[in-house]
Amino acid sequence: MTTTELADTDTLIAGIIAALRTVHDPEIPVNIYDLGLIYRIEPNDDGLVEVDMTLTAPGCPVAGEMLTWVEKAVLEVGGVEKVAVRLVFDPPWDSSRMTDEVKLELGLF
Repeated sequence: MTTTELADTDTLIAGIIAALRTVHDPEIPVNIYDLGLIYRIEPNDDGLVEVDMTLTAPGCPVAGEMLTWVEKAVLEVGGVEKVAVRLVFDPPWDSSRMTDEVKLELGLF
């Protein structure tokens, strides 16, 4: 990959992260990226972005809806043509995946 391609990929990923920060967990007033629910963001050359994400609990009542919210948010990013969101539970989510800002906001420090 050239330096320009790396910069373009970094810019795209930054845009995707910004879009993911607009999606909030309905049970916790925090966006899913800073909550640590996004495990992988992989843009491909053909405009496809693969996203691996998890849930705070496997029995989350809005799991199906949340996947759709993620897909819609990422599709809004320029350069993204398709989104494949994959729900994973390995490794299991725990509060150590949250950003320090979220931990502070939720009183976990």
